[in-house]
Amino acid sequence: MQIRRLREERGYSLEDLAERSGLSFRGLIYIEHGQRNPGVLTILSIASGLSVAPARLFESVSQGGSTRTEG
Repeated sequence: MQIRRLREERGYSLEDLAERSGLSFRGLIYIEHGQRNPGVLTILSIASGLSVAPARLFESVSQGGSTRTEG
């Protein structure tokens, strides 16, 4: 997920995003570091806090739209 990248692009700290999304600071840390998988409602809250569509959280990092495949 692209939470950290989107958060940093907006200049938000984890505390800022926690306040804007209504989620806990610690919970966001676990999600950003891949230690927890967020549920649908949490994804919606994060997207709302970042003012983005939920799909943006799952976009590829590359701007060209291509994804890396192993093979």
